[in-house]
Amino acid sequence: MPTFAYEAMNQAGQEVKDEIDAASTEDALAKIRNLGYFPTRIREKGGAKAKAGGPAKKKRGGGFSIGGVKTKALTQFTRQLSTLQDAGLPILRSLNILEEQQRPGALKNVLRTVTDDIEGGSTLSEAFSKHPRAFDRLYVNMVAAGEAGGVLDVILVRLAEFMEKGQKLKRKIIGALIYPLAVVSFAVSIVAGIMIFVIPKFKTIFEDFDTELPGITMILLNFSDWFVGGTPPGWTFIIFGPPALYMLFKLLRSSKSGRFVSDFVMIKIPGFGKLVQKTSIARFTRTLGTLIAAGVPILEAIMITSETAGNEVFARALVNVHDSIREGESFAAPLRAANVVDGLVVNMIDVGEETGELDKMLLKIADNYEEEVDVAVASLVSLLEPLMVIGLGGIVGFIVLALFMPLVSLMESVN
Repeated sequence: MPTFAYEAMNQAGQEVKDEIDAASTEDALAKIRNLGYFPTRIREKGGAKAKAGGPAKKKRGGGFSIGGVKTKALTQFTRQLSTLQDAGLPILRSLNILEEQQRPGALKNVLRTVTDDIEGGSTLSEAFSKHPRAFDRLYVNMVAAGEAGGVLDVILVRLAEFMEKGQKLKRKIIGALIYPLAVVSFAVSIVAGIMIFVIPKFKTIFEDFDTELPGITMILLNFSDWFVGGTPPGWTFIIFGPPALYMLFKLLRSSKSGRFVSDFVMIKIPGFGKLVQKTSIARFTRTLGTLIAAGVPILEAIMITSETAGNEVFARALVNVHDSIREGESFAAPLRAANVVDGLVVNMIDVGEETGELDKMLLKIADNYEEEVDVAVASLVSLLEPLMVIGLGGIVGFIVLALFMPLVSLMESVN
């Protein structure tokens, strides 16, 4: 029977190092937990060497794939893994089942490598940590906390719920932006067609009038000339402008200072800034609450949350909170001084600290702000619709007025 060397924590929180004989890694983990220990690391003595009298098992490798693991696929995998663990299946058997179900791609290759690492004696969190593009630090630390506490199935359920709510919020925001973008793109295409094909013909007609054209008509004709034959032509700005702005934005956010400036500006934009702020509050409170509920130490949980906040303004505020807590201060005071959240959030966190239920209070804040984001997105969409109608009506009215005023002037001169 193989011998496993392990490290664990006893009931008093002291580290224990010992060896145990077991048939497999899962059997060794079960025996260690029966002793009243919380295993943190386990490996078979001799590493991944073959058993006596048999050939060494060849690792399958991760294969090759283009692109990373999609969040939707990772969320589905986490939910399925939590279900298998809740049913009592060994972790290695669960991973093999899920790997077989995956379509060829990045996640299947990652799971193949993870399975090989676990067969070689690594824990699940250690195997996940070798693939940061698939499993970020938040994911790995929550899995490690679940392994240490012997509640991996519960942690996976919480992690799956966390990822599902994050995906739901993201889908709502993206879905709300699709309609305005589609309308604006369609309107720009129509106006561009008018400028290229219609206005030049009217310009030829107006030249035959041999009369002075109104100022509004001259503005439209000059704009059409620039749009078609300017240096550079105006249509190049329509085609290459958005990609150039996007690349400039990505370049700005490639540095921490650039991300801070762009995030700070977005928060200050009237209307839209409130939506960004509420989304960031919902994200960081749910992340931090989920980590604390999983048993991750609060200082480490805050640092992980700051790295995954998605907003540099909130990330810096959380770093200040981390430094203050390390020096013995409370959570609420430095967060209030940062002035990035509402007073209600600070007060609820303060109450959570006093009652010892900070994780529940943070998750409650996240639920409230996600509801507010839903309402804000719906309100923003309902406000955009009349604004787009007014804007498109103004553009059409301007073109019609500019084209028909010379005709009216001609009729008056004929009379």
